[in-house]
Amino acid sequence: MVQLGNVGLACNAYGGRMDEIDDKETPFPHRKGNLYKIQYSVNWNEPGNETEMNRTSQAKALHEFMTQFVSKNPRRAYLNYRDIDIGVAENWSYEDGKVYGESYFAGNYERLVDVKTAVDPNNFFRNEQSIPPRTK
Repeated sequence: MVQLGNVGLACNAYGGRMDEIDDKETPFPHRKGNLYKIQYSVNWNEPGNETEMNRTSQAKALHEFMTQFVSKNPRRAYLNYRDIDIGVAENWSYEDGKVYGESYFAGNYERLVDVKTAVDPNNFFRNEQSIPPRTK
């Protein structure tokens, strides 16, 4: 991080009560066996594409370096630390959502699609990484 210059890394410890709650009891699956979650960040105030490219490439370099220390096959993500690099919905299809939905929700993705289909079948409430409803 010192070599890169402007990136930050925050680790939130897990364990304790988190390990006692089954990963299927809530949409949040990152529980037993996870030591912490990591948030990568980079900030800047200087305008311009060059600064933006410099700062985002630093964040990507740190993310790549950390690969050896984090969950694998697949690498997981935490929804509140949004990462559009893992995919975005183009048509809010089941397949679009599965790409990022399984990273965020693991085995709970299917159940969340079923809930979305029952509660918001027309997909009124959506964003670029929202759970899509099933289409008939």
